Amino acid sequence: MPIIGSIGAGSAGGFGQRKGIVVPPYDVEYLVIAGGAGGGFDKGGGGGAGGYRSSNITFGRSGGPDNAGTPGTAESTPYTSLEVGDGTTFTVTIGAGGLGSTSAPSKGANGNNSSVTDGTTAITSTGGGGGGTKVDQFTADGNPGGSGGGSSTNSGGDPGSGQSNQGYNGAGGSEAGGGGGAGGVGLAQSDGNASGGPGLDSTITGSSVGRAGGGGGFDDPGGTATDGGTAGGSEVPEVQATNAPANFGGGGGGGSGANPAFGGDGGSGVVILRLPTAGYSGTTTGSPTVVEDGSDTVLIFNSSGSYTN
Repeated sequence: MPIIGSIGAGSAGGFGQRKGIVVPPYDVEYLVIAGGAGGGFDKGGGGGAGGYRSSNITFGRSGGPDNAGTPGTAESTPYTSLEVGDGTTFTVTIGAGGLGSTSAPSKGANGNNSSVTDGTTAITSTGGGGGGTKVDQFTADGNPGGSGGGSSTNSGGDPGSGQSNQGYNGAGGSEAGGGGGAGGVGLAQSDGNASGGPGLDSTITGSSVGRAGGGGGFDDPGGTATDGGTAGGSEVPEVQATNAPANFGGGGGGGSGANPAFGGDGGSGVVILRLPTAGYSGTTTGSPTVVEDGSDTVLIFNSSGSYTN
C-alpha cells in the first residue's frame, strides 16, 4: 500500500485523522464473529459458538462426523477480501447472543448473525446453535448454527452441526454434550468430559486473543481459552450455568440437573477491521474502540456501526 504523500504543515495530523495518502483500493483485514447460542435447560447441552470468519485464515472448517469429538477435515477455502476505495462505507452489524433456556420444552436460543458489508461484498457469520433440553427427541437435539449446539441425549437427542468454514459440531453423550467452537467440536459427557469446543486465537488487534468457544454441556466447563460459558453442575445444588461474556461469541453453558437448571446465555459477537493508518479517515459511527498497532489502525466494533473512508 504505497504512501504517496503526507498531511502538510499546518494540518492536524493527529490520531483519528488521515496521516498520509494511500492509493485506493487496498485490502482491509477483518474478523467477523457472530453471537453465541444459549445453553439448554435441565441437564442441557452447551450452546454453540458464533460463526467465525477471518481474512487471515485461509483454511475452512467443517464439523466432525460423530459425537465423540473427531475434528472435521480442513478445506482450502480462502475468504473474499474487502477493499477500501474513496468514499467506501463499511456497515457493521453485531449479533446478540442467544438466551439460555429457562424451562422445558424450549431449547437454548440460537445466536444472531454478525456481518460487515461495503455495499457490494458482505461477510456474514452465522449465529451459534442452541443447546438441547432434556425432554424429548425434538427438544433434546442441539440446533445447527455457526457452531452446533450440544444435545441432551437422555432423551435421544442429536447434536447440532456447525456451518462449514465457520465452526464445528456440538456433541452428545449419556446426559449432555458441549457446544461446538470455532476451533473444534464439543466433547461428549459419556466420554467423561462435556466441555465446549475450543475457540480460535487471532492476532488482528496486535496481540493474540482467543474467541468463539462452545459452552460446556451439563456438569462440565466451557471451551479452553475461548470464553465460552461454563455449565452447571448436578451434584452441587443451586449451581447455575454461566453466561458467556460479551463480544467473544462464546456459547452459554448447559443447565444443571438441580435447581436452578437454567441454561447460560450466549455472548454477543464482534467485528474487527484493520487498515493502514495512512489511509484512516476517523469517520465512524457506533463508537468502536480505535487503537494503533505499528503502521495500522484497528477498529473494534462491540456494537453495530460503520466506518467511512
